[in-house]
Amino acid sequence: MQNGLQLNPDKSEVLPTGTANQLQVVSSLTSVSVAGVDLSIADSMKVLGVTLERCLTLDNHVSAVARSCNYHVRAIRHIRHLLTVDLAQTLACSLILSRIDYCNAVLHGAPSGTIQKLQRVQNNAARVILQAPRRSHTNSLLQELHWLPVDSTSPTNWPS
Repeated sequence: MQNGLQLNPDKSEVLPTGTANQLQVVSSLTSVSVAGVDLSIADSMKVLGVTLERCLTLDNHVSAVARSCNYHVRAIRHIRHLLTVDLAQTLACSLILSRIDYCNAVLHGAPSGTIQKLQRVQNNAARVILQAPRRSHTNSLLQELHWLPVDSTSPTNWPS
């Protein structure tokens, strides 16, 4: 308390992270004492809109983003016949692509299956915007919309 700052135990918690073996060592902990305050152990926590879990797989975060984006894709699909292509694309960029792109640097090193969840969302959005059949290939649709595939916007595929 040299600098006058205090922890609020009601609003603070601890998220131990590490490999499965490392987490086994601390699995019996129920709280951690920091500056004389006991803080509870959390299974996951949201930091700046990114859900982090103990093993840092980001599965919960990507699932939440995909769920939110799919909601907006369905909403746009319902009104798509009333919109121009430009307006539909603007809606998709502001409601869907902005969520996919937000904090994408944390996805560095994520498994391809995790990235594919976001790619499927982008593919569905492209089909809705261009009113393409449900099973149509999306490479040409993404090019027509001038959208990069999700894996190429992820830092995993950036040149070193």
